[in-house]
Amino acid sequence: MSLITLKAELRQQLKLSPQLLQSMEILQMNSQELLEYLGRLTEENPLLEQEDAHALRSAYEELRQRASWIDGGVYGATFTHGEGGAPERGTVDRNLESLTVFLRDQLERKRLPRPLLALSKYMAELVDEDGYLDAGDLESLRELNLPEALIGQALEVLQSLDPAGVGARDLSECLLLQLARRKNVPPAAMDIAARFLPELGRKHYGPIARELGLSAAEIQAAEQIITSLDPHPGRAFQPVEPAAYVRPDVFIVELEGELTAVLNEYYLPKISISSYYTRLLKDSDEKETRDYLREKMQQAKWLLGSLDRRGSTLRRCAAAILDAQRPFFAGETGELAPMSLLSLSESLALHPSTISRATRDKYLQCRQGTYPLRYFFSRAIGEQGPSRQAVKQRLLTLVRGEDPRRPLSDQRLCELLAEEGIQVARRTVAKYRMELRLPSSTARKR
Repeated sequence: MSLITLKAELRQQLKLSPQLLQSMEILQMNSQELLEYLGRLTEENPLLEQEDAHALRSAYEELRQRASWIDGGVYGATFTHGEGGAPERGTVDRNLESLTVFLRDQLERKRLPRPLLALSKYMAELVDEDGYLDAGDLESLRELNLPEALIGQALEVLQSLDPAGVGARDLSECLLLQLARRKNVPPAAMDIAARFLPELGRKHYGPIARELGLSAAEIQAAEQIITSLDPHPGRAFQPVEPAAYVRPDVFIVELEGELTAVLNEYYLPKISISSYYTRLLKDSDEKETRDYLREKMQQAKWLLGSLDRRGSTLRRCAAAILDAQRPFFAGETGELAPMSLLSLSESLALHPSTISRATRDKYLQCRQGTYPLRYFFSRAIGEQGPSRQAVKQRLLTLVRGEDPRRPLSDQRLCELLAEEGIQVARRTVAKYRMELRLPSSTARKR
């Protein structure tokens, strides 16, 4: 009996063509990525031409004049010292000087005995990027049979240098070194920094008050002094990183009294197909040349089509977000209306994956600031409730308005929200509070 049979069946299978893959890739690119991508393609494909951007720049300037709040930095980064500006007088040029170099330079100016200077310089090399000296490194010095008195002297010299707190072996010593250089520091601040930092961090004032015989006011006054200190004195000497910035992909502007979503295409080169190579494709008698140009022509047409689809999809998404969140953009409220990726895809008759790609890693600039497009997707609490973002805003308002002597517990916050018609569980309140980086009621108590 044969085990081989023939069977016919219908099956749907999605095959992604190179054109579709390119279109999906371009849709997902943010403005900066697209700019770099177009630059590479125009170098590789001779049929692609970049037209003069003068007209686009003029249109951008006209838009800025009509909606003056648009940030001019949209065309570039926030300039930092490393990009040509002079450092502020009296400050350290961190691009040129590390913490170790800064410490060694101070040591060179001190008239120290040669052995003490050599050991102090060596210890300066051991200081980490936060300005701390590891206790294990000191133990390694003792294993070299160096005199204990010399090690102690070198440590004292190191801790006398700037920035204050450098050379400390732990946080407590770092803060004490800084307090020692200040004038009129109350003894309570020194005692708390030396013995009660964990309790102070947890706002457990009771044990501190009982042990030191202090009032709550005295502890809080000492706390203000301690929190003004720098727990990482060496970080000021870390290399300066380039200023982070984003280029908005969408503007929400008011033109002639109406809010309008405008794509930020003013910086992109206008891409077209070269008329010279188009004629060459028609007139050339060389088959190899025609085949090459025909392939590049097809690539160019795919690109232009993908750019049109990207612009159309992003424009429709931006307009739909504006319609859904119009009170927010109009400045009438700081709370968002419920809106999900799925609801937006249904209203635009587009697949959710298309909406996801169109809004990923892209930013929107409006009067209120610059936001990721995904920020405006905030699901509703329940079927008819407000958005999660709106609940967080109400929670933030309640905490800011509380009595610091009797802060609101999560349960009480839950009850107050319920009085406003917002039904959420206590654990949800706790979750949102932590997402807002709000401490617990115990930690907020003053």
